[in-house]
Amino acid sequence: MAKAPFPTSPQLRVPPPGPKAKAIVEKDARFMATTTKSLPLAIRRSHGCIVEDVDGNFFLDFTAGVGVLNTGHTHPRVLAAIRAQSEAFTHYAGTDYYYAPQADLAEALTKVAPVGADSRVFFTNSGTESNEAAIKLVRHASKRQGLLAFIGAFHGRTMGSLSLTASKKVQREGYLPMIGGVSHVPFANCYHCPYKLEYPSCDLWCVHILEEEYFPTVLAPEDIGAVFAEPVQGEGGYVVPPRDYFKELKKVLDPHAIMLVMDEVQSGFGRTGKMFGSEHFGVKPDVVSLAKALGSGLPIGAIVYKSHLDWGVSGSHSNTFGGNPVACASALATLETIKKEKLVENSAKQGRLLRKRLEEVQEDHPRIGDVRGLGLMQAAEFVKDPRTRARDPKLRDAVIEESFRRGLVVLGCGRNSIRFIPPLVVSAKQVDEGMEILDRALAAALKGAGSGG
Repeated sequence: MAKAPFPTSPQLRVPPPGPKAKAIVEKDARFMATTTKSLPLAIRRSHGCIVEDVDGNFFLDFTAGVGVLNTGHTHPRVLAAIRAQSEAFTHYAGTDYYYAPQADLAEALTKVAPVGADSRVFFTNSGTESNEAAIKLVRHASKRQGLLAFIGAFHGRTMGSLSLTASKKVQREGYLPMIGGVSHVPFANCYHCPYKLEYPSCDLWCVHILEEEYFPTVLAPEDIGAVFAEPVQGEGGYVVPPRDYFKELKKVLDPHAIMLVMDEVQSGFGRTGKMFGSEHFGVKPDVVSLAKALGSGLPIGAIVYKSHLDWGVSGSHSNTFGGNPVACASALATLETIKKEKLVENSAKQGRLLRKRLEEVQEDHPRIGDVRGLGLMQAAEFVKDPRTRARDPKLRDAVIEESFRRGLVVLGCGRNSIRFIPPLVVSAKQVDEGMEILDRALAAALKGAGSGG
């Protein structure tokens, strides 16, 4: 029997969550671990930018499966690649043996990643594992144990990457001690500058304080192997630094032979309107960590790094499932789709529209204190008062819920922001529809809170 066609706009048959969704939510709550559930959305199937729940409601997805489905849900080219490879073989430990999909994907990544052509690849299964591999790589190559990361950063939840993470207290509390040698400094969060300065008159003090204060006192640069950074802080609130930030940072790091590791897990593969977020800032990192959108829904990650950093010793690092052949086939189809369908270009184009529409909503509702982002990686920050910029997480959460009730799925980030990250196949019509729903949802949330907009 042929499947019913998907609509391209939200259609709600019952108020969500419906009875079937509620039953799944209840079973999940009984048997599943406590994690990070955001909405009572129980998926039945999906396509493009639309997800259908088990009660027959169709939602406009502005989360892309939390930044994973840049090519859209169930893209035919990706499905065909998965199907074909699954019928050939599904696993054979690519760290110990050889097969074409893994070697082909490694070659393809060295051609597109911002590290440079003389690079190598190690495959993982997730973003956190990619960052764990990057930690081991830079420590092994530099013979230095110190690592520097930023307040607001998110690099994962396993112990090494968690030691770099500093976006929310809940992610770290109860897990001490972290791995040794990790330090944090403030990021270039200009909307909430910890130094109470203004860009550009600040002269990027958040960079130069490293050489002026930290290096001479508590952070000996000779001990630091690498700085880990996101081009745009993701879980920390979609914080976009000034365009000259990373160039200035490199000027501080390079004289001390401190490497730069760019975490492109969320910002990679066209999300920011360029293939990788690093490209907006004109720097080439030593290592790039990847995951999320690489496999269009199949779990695969990687680090791409300068060849001279390679372990060079058999057994120093490895895994079992990294470079799984089915995941590699999916990733190769993902790269092909991004190129053939010009999804990077569409991300830039629709990202400009999304930004414009978000700013229009902001004009009507000044409780949106800030709108920021690159390409289709945009966010709105909700505040109690735009003059004081006091954060308002309760309003943010209410807007997410009211959006869901109207057929739009969005996800929070930071302490009080909403991220808008639709699949890169999103149309202008869908961007407009999403923003119309957001406008109504915010009005309803403000009304429910008894507050004017």
